[in-house]
Amino acid sequence: MDKPLLRNLQPQMIQHRGKPAILLRDPLRLTSRAVALPAQLALLLGLCDGSRDPAGIRAALEIRAGVRVSQSSIESILREMDEALLFDNERFAAALAVAGREYRQAAFRTPGLAGESYPSDPDELRGFLRGYVEGLDPAATPVASPEAARGLISPHIDYQRGGAVYARVWSAAEQALASAELIVVLGTDHLGGGFITLTRQHYATPWGTLLTALNVVDAIAEAIGPDVAYRDEIHHRTEHSIELAMVWLHYVLGDRSPAVLPILCGSFDPFMESENDPSSDETIGEAVRVLRKAIAGRKSIVVAAADLAHVGPAFGDRYPMDFARRARVKGADEVMLQLIRDGDAEGFFQQLRDERDARKVCGLPPIYMMLRLLGDGRGTLLDYALCPADNQNTSFVSICGMLLS
Repeated sequence: MDKPLLRNLQPQMIQHRGKPAILLRDPLRLTSRAVALPAQLALLLGLCDGSRDPAGIRAALEIRAGVRVSQSSIESILREMDEALLFDNERFAAALAVAGREYRQAAFRTPGLAGESYPSDPDELRGFLRGYVEGLDPAATPVASPEAARGLISPHIDYQRGGAVYARVWSAAEQALASAELIVVLGTDHLGGGFITLTRQHYATPWGTLLTALNVVDAIAEAIGPDVAYRDEIHHRTEHSIELAMVWLHYVLGDRSPAVLPILCGSFDPFMESENDPSSDETIGEAVRVLRKAIAGRKSIVVAAADLAHVGPAFGDRYPMDFARRARVKGADEVMLQLIRDGDAEGFFQQLRDERDARKVCGLPPIYMMLRLLGDGRGTLLDYALCPADNQNTSFVSICGMLLS
């Protein structure tokens, strides 16, 4: 191995054989292999920057951290990481190319969470979701004219924590969905990716396949360029945000089969870290133009599959979310939700940029895109919840359900 370059990973701290370790795995799941790196070797990750060979990495570990590891051990660790596709090299590129071909040649996008996050059996799944709907208080949160809804915000957190919010918003949207001809589903791309990532694959659920509006996909791809549109298409293969919305959509649709349009929306970090603004981005602007034309000619619903704040030690914050910090986060969420209800895409983005995205709102891109597509409108907040994200109840994710008319 020459000079290994680590890919953009999401390490997890774990206990391995009774000792702290860093769990490393390919976020694209191109392989089931994983590596548990001893915590004292954490510096090794930063040293795999493409500028050092194994001998240089070994020397830097000793000089910088006082950690002495034999040359053979370093080479063994790096070889194991390479086999787990953790480096940006020819091995990873070859595996990515194979996975991309297999994904595009399949008849549909396979539901990756069926049998794990929700039942894979159609009847069991129907009963599973019905349980959340039947558990709602029918007198809570009345909605005016739900048949006029043009958009909705649904969570993408697991059903076990967010089931009641999913149930409330999708039940409220049932009338509007009954006559919808096109349903645009905008999901968070947790792997980063481009601002707009398309796929020509149809999305399957345990009840069958929801057909993708290929004509609209092709029109967007032509407008923004196929290299941009499909560069990160493989992200659709494992991304859960759209999948969890599609399952509820299919549950509410029943036997109806309007066209769907799954679009992954990548990180807005480039806008957070510069003076640039999404309102002037050419790719976003062209995609919005084509999508507005597509939804203008038919009864359409735009879905933002989006969670809100991610705060606490589980998400890298230094301090646990005590009562006072929780109250501040809820207050900031309330301001944000009012901007969304007002249809204010730029105000929504500016609030998060002003606070340097301190709440780590992973639903920023799809919600922003939804607001740009719908233009002027008015939202009704149906539900809001704080979902625990660690066993100590010191971290949480906030979610909401909202209809927009």
